[in-house]
Amino acid sequence: MALAKEELIKLYRSMVRIRTFEETVAELYWEGKTPVFNIAAGPIPGEMHLYSGEEAIAIGVCAHLRPDDFVAGTHRSHGHLIAKGGDLKRLMAELFGKKTGLCQGKGGHMHLFDAALHFGCGGIIGGGIPHAVGAALAFKMQGRDNVAVAFFGEGAANIGAFHESLNLAAIWKLPVVFICEDNLYAISVPKAKSTAVRSNAERAAGYGMPGVQIDGMDVMAVYEAAGEAIARARRGEGPSLIECLCYRYRGHFEGDPQVYKPSGEEDEWRKKDPIPRFADRLIREGILTQADVERIQQEETSLVQQAVEFARQSPYPEPTEALQHAFV
Repeated sequence: MALAKEELIKLYRSMVRIRTFEETVAELYWEGKTPVFNIAAGPIPGEMHLYSGEEAIAIGVCAHLRPDDFVAGTHRSHGHLIAKGGDLKRLMAELFGKKTGLCQGKGGHMHLFDAALHFGCGGIIGGGIPHAVGAALAFKMQGRDNVAVAFFGEGAANIGAFHESLNLAAIWKLPVVFICEDNLYAISVPKAKSTAVRSNAERAAGYGMPGVQIDGMDVMAVYEAAGEAIARARRGEGPSLIECLCYRYRGHFEGDPQVYKPSGEEDEWRKKDPIPRFADRLIREGILTQADVERIQQEETSLVQQAVEFARQSPYPEPTEALQHAFV
């Protein structure tokens, strides 16, 4: 699938943006939480699940989506939202619990919502899978050519909602694409100890839909597979399942000791890092220079730092606002 120079650079820049955002959040998260860990301390309270290492998946998929297409994310969804076009300042403010955040500081990093981008995520494992099917059903009933995408981890492929969702999507031939981000571990449990099949892509056959396993560390491999699946959905030809093999460089959550990872495993996966890997390719093809790579990093760092300053300077919600936007 040929892409113009500008589009290739955009893919690269977007991955750099996500990585820079996530690594900055990692530093901010630990402010005030040492030497004795207190999950409520510092500018970013609560748990934190980061997307570093998996950027190629969100970018390769969302590059094909329109603002009015629906995306259901996961508990690790900063990357998905940024890839969909999310505002860095409002996202960062939400992590800080500030009134200027996407959810006025009430959702935190696992419960992000942007109505304008048709994006939502939550902390329930696999919870977004049936939501995407519901959105796809709505699109079909309305006669629209929109597509719904569900991101989820390989652990979520073992819950009932996954199988029920694929079955309904196939029966009703819905415009939904299921993206399994297989980062080897369901929290700390290796896939081999929790999943009977070698690849979750094999499960697609049981529901009469296409299923492929791809290199989730290669943005172009993701872009091509997602492009085919999304185009198929827009044509009214039904759902697809894409399993993306990837690796999270940080723990399941910040503070995770990661003792379950074998020695040397991360080093091997870092050799496949999607960002320098794609940069090397673009340099070889004469699309970028090393100076361009450095400039893009500086520009994205500046954007993220602006988001940090926005979040730090924004006000907290008033205590009485806790009673607003609540179901009673």
